[in-house]
Parts: sequence; structure tokens; C-alpha cells
Amino acid sequence: MSTTTQTTQTPRQDDEPSYIPSPVRATSSRPLLLIGAGAVLLWLLLWFVVDLHPVFALVVSYLAFLATSWATYRATGGSRVATDVVMRWLVYAAFICAIVPLVSMLWTVFSQGLPLAFSPGFWTQDMVGITGADDQAYANGETSTLAGGAGHAIVGTLIITGAAALISVPIGLFTAIYLVEYGGSNHLSKGIRFLVDVMTGIPSIVAGLFAFALFTQVVGIRDAKMGIAGAVALSVLMIPTVVRNSEEMLRIVPNELREASLALGVPKWRTIAKVVLPTAASGLASGITLAIARVIGETAPLLVAIGFARSFNTNMFEGPINSLAVYTYWMFTKPLDPALIEPSRERAWAAALLLVLIVVALNLAARAIAKFFAPKTGR
Repeated sequence: MSTTTQTTQTPRQDDEPSYIPSPVRATSSRPLLLIGAGAVLLWLLLWFVVDLHPVFALVVSYLAFLATSWATYRATGGSRVATDVVMRWLVYAAFICAIVPLVSMLWTVFSQGLPLAFSPGFWTQDMVGITGADDQAYANGETSTLAGGAGHAIVGTLIITGAAALISVPIGLFTAIYLVEYGGSNHLSKGIRFLVDVMTGIPSIVAGLFAFALFTQVVGIRDAKMGIAGAVALSVLMIPTVVRNSEEMLRIVPNELREASLALGVPKWRTIAKVVLPTAASGLASGITLAIARVIGETAPLLVAIGFARSFNTNMFEGPINSLAVYTYWMFTKPLDPALIEPSRERAWAAALLLVLIVVALNLAARAIAKFFAPKTGR
């Protein structure tokens, strides 16, 4: 009979770490509160006592906050904890730097344009017969409502942008389908991608000049300024955006879906129409919305291609058509009364607010379309 003797070895004291930072102490927010309070006091001191610019004082205080936080957490939790805290607050600062200009812009547009933007007359009237005398009467209190509106610019914006989308979306979408589904990496696909990249960086004024020159050759310089010219100018800017976004969305569709459909004997065109496009519908709708938002506020190409109109015009093939972007630019730069610019500025801010609301409406519509066309999933 044999016995087995088991021996247990206890770790030596030398194997144990000499210092294990406490997770609670290393990530405690109490030091940050004290350091943050000190940074606020430093900011106020630099602003009011030293008389530094408040923004510059804020930057100096924030840098002092980061340095103090790193030193404090380096001493209590180690360098990794200190680096984590500093990087976290750098991310917070980057987010604030990105969101503050957006919030400031929206606040300015809403506060300046809200009083006039929802006035019924502003939506229905145009600028025919409106002169500086009407602005003088409004400024003197002789009339309670500001004469003139942007009804013709609202209609023109919808017409021109809609026509540009009708031109750009089919061209851009079919081009993306060819690049992803048929072209692969052949020479034609490489050339198309190169041209799309070049078109993406084209200045908007060049697109306006191209459309104006094109229609000058077709109908003559006297009649070249028309709505369809503006739509063509905007489509030149929209097509590369639609192509690039649609291509990326089609590429993320899993190849297994295509292979399964083709294995069942479904033709390739039907696979694209019934499988690929519905799967990528959400991304495609977002890309088209991005392309529309890219051009709906363009001013330079429309100034060149269609000019400025004071009255309603729904004929795309005859005469200038106004848009909200051109209307805003015109009211800001060419007030009806140079000695009294406030009424014209009110019209410009109201038109800018309507332009922002249209972009928001387009984003909501894109979400609804994407949800409607998304592939149905079941249990």
C-alpha cells in the first residue's frame, strides 16, 4: 500500500505586488469635482481680474484642469488611470467644440427668423411692387405687418431641387449599381470612380457656369437663365454624392444574400431589385437626403444659372425662378432701402429658417422611407 503525499506551496512574499491601486480610489470623481471647481475659479480670475478674453481664459483653465487631473490620478492610480481620465475629458471637450457652433447657429436662426417665418403673408406673397417705402412704413409703425414675402422662393426651391433630384438620383443610383454589381475593377469602373472623385471637388460656381454656358448654346444668352438650367447645375453637384454614398451602401450588402438568390435561379437584375436594393434602402435614402441637403442651400450656381426673380414662376423652361438661398443672399446684400436694412434682414433670417426646416423635413422623410422599404424580418 502506497500513499501519496501532496504538498502545497505558498507564494512567497516577494511574488506579491508591492502596490495595488484601489479601483474605487483610482476612478473616484471627488478629485475631479475639486479640480473642476479650481479650474472655474481660475477662469473667473483670468477673465475678470487679469482681463483676458473669456475664450482664451477658458482654454488656459481647461489645460490647467487636464494637467492637474493627470498629476492627481497619476499619484493615486498610476499612469494608465491618469491617461484614461485625461483622454476622456479630451473627448468631452471635442464633443462640446463640435456641438456648440451647431447649437449657436440654430439658436441664432430660430431667434432671428421665428417672428416672421410663420407669418401667413410671408408664405404666400412675393416681392412684386415691394420697395423701400414699404419698409419705411413698417419701421415707422404705419403698418403692423412687413410687406413682401418668400412664397415664390419656397415654390422655386421645391421645383428646382425636385427637378435636380429627378435628374441626379437615377443617374447616380444606376452608376453605383454598375460599379458594384457589374463593373468590378475593370478600366471603365476605375475611370468612372476617378471622374466622380474629381466632380466631388468641383466648386459650385463652376457647375453654375457650366449650366449657363450649356443653355446659352441651346437657347441663346438672352433666354439662358431659366429653372431647368439651375436644376442641371445642382444635378452636377448631386450626382457624385449620390454615386459615392450609394456605392458604399451597396457594398455592405452581404454577398451571401446575392448568392442565395442566384442559386435559386433568380436573374441578376431581379436579385438587385428585390434583394440588394431593399437591403440597402436605409443607407440609400440617407445618401439621397445628404445629396439634396448638399445642394438645397447652394447660392452661387443659381445666381449664375437662373438669376433673381421677384414673382412666382412655375415654368422651368421660361424665365428666372427664385429660391430660398438666393432670396436670403439678395435680402442680406441688397436691402430694399439701403438706409434701413432691418426689414430686409428680417426677411433673410425668416427665409434661412425655412431652409433649415426643409432640410429637417427631408431627413424625417428619408427615415420614414428607409423604414418603409427596409426588408421585413420575422421570427
